[in-house]
Amino acid sequence: MNNFSTTGSLFSRYFSLNLGGRILDLSVPRVMGIINVTPDSFHSESRLQDPASAVRLARDMLGEGADIIDVGAVSTRPGAEGISEEEEMNRLSPVLEALRNEIPYAVISLDTWRSEVARQMFRRFGISMVNDISAGNLDPSMHTTMAELGIPYIIMHMQGTPVNMQNQPEYGQVVDDLLQFFSERVFRLRRLGVNDIIIDPGFGFGKTLEHNYTLLSNLGSFRMLELPVMVGISRKSMICKVLETDPAHALNGTTAAHMVALIQGASLLRVHDVKEAVETVKIFQQIVKSGAASV
Repeated sequence: MNNFSTTGSLFSRYFSLNLGGRILDLSVPRVMGIINVTPDSFHSESRLQDPASAVRLARDMLGEGADIIDVGAVSTRPGAEGISEEEEMNRLSPVLEALRNEIPYAVISLDTWRSEVARQMFRRFGISMVNDISAGNLDPSMHTTMAELGIPYIIMHMQGTPVNMQNQPEYGQVVDDLLQFFSERVFRLRRLGVNDIIIDPGFGFGKTLEHNYTLLSNLGSFRMLELPVMVGISRKSMICKVLETDPAHALNGTTAAHMVALIQGASLLRVHDVKEAVETVKIFQQIVKSGAASV
């Protein structure tokens, strides 16, 4: 398994993802841009419902330095009601078709917890990876499906479901509980033959404000799992509550939190604002470079 090199609190992980024969090197943190094909995402400016707008946004994100485009059709904000599998695929299909036709080289991640949606979108549009907010909890067939598809799999921790996840979430010790959760999931996935696994602590998914910041300040603890860590904190309530603002005005706070996540070892940032995230990674890399040079 991959090793770590450390310089003080900063460390690099020598990971990579196999994206259908294309290797994405994660020794430098990467940025994933969010495209929400939904009318009710928590960040109103990220809502898109027509293929042309999605293509324009994806082009902009890739031009600003995004490595992956994450497309989702179901809102997972706290209290969000679900939609049917058919409706999810109806929302996704025209957007994914347009992206594949107009930007065939784009690395597309599919944000879904449904195994059949993942299978159909892979078969029809060649998605590159799956981002599952439930790590298989909401669909028992997802793990075997990911083994069949042979593409990278992001497993996120969520306590409960989007409908009830913020109803008084409780943990023994939140970091220890998540480490146990991921250890069990990774063991199952490895036995099935899933090779490329990314873990996501699930900021805001069944966590209080204190839980979120405890996870952020202890993100380096997840290095023991020897897997890349994705962080999705862009414009979330954990930032808005501290700054007493709303998602539309939470970019500066997001950037500050992103730097902490990078220092703690995040390999992938899932963001609404690609340009600012890429710039944060560049500053972080200069810090690492300068620190290594002084040793």
